[in-house]
Amino acid sequence: MTLVNFVLAVQVPRLLERAARPLVLLTGVVLTTVGVAWLSRLDLHTPYLTGVALPMVLIGSGRGLTLAPLTSSGGDGVAPADAGVGSGLVNTVHQIGSALSLSILTAVAASVSTGHAAEDIAARSGTALTGSAVLLALAVMSVLTLILPARATHNERSL
Repeated sequence: MTLVNFVLAVQVPRLLERAARPLVLLTGVVLTTVGVAWLSRLDLHTPYLTGVALPMVLIGSGRGLTLAPLTSSGGDGVAPADAGVGSGLVNTVHQIGSALSLSILTAVAASVSTGHAAEDIAARSGTALTGSAVLLALAVMSVLTLILPARATHNERSL
């Protein structure tokens, strides 16, 4: 996942020469959502290649395509004099969103119990990943409703 993430992240500037930033962002968020939804189907008998490795490649691909365009989109429309404050706000939202999501998903996963230790781990992981997929689906809807329409009149091809 990390290797794929890195390879795609360094290619984002080249991709933006051919595709608009919101489309690269949307592609990344969709790939991440599909990868997490696929990974959420884990159970005790899930094969590594098709149940873990391939979804992780999708997640890494999506994350590699998402971070730079998402951060740039967060600063759109900010006056140059307020760029530092805008950047700080974007980074704060990244951190708070991650912490809040993790706490919610941990609480939901902790509520799952099958009565068997190994099955509990698989069930809790699947529940947390399903919750992650739901949150990512909300992110896809946010990109579709907030970022794509705002950029419909611009041909954004930069970070």
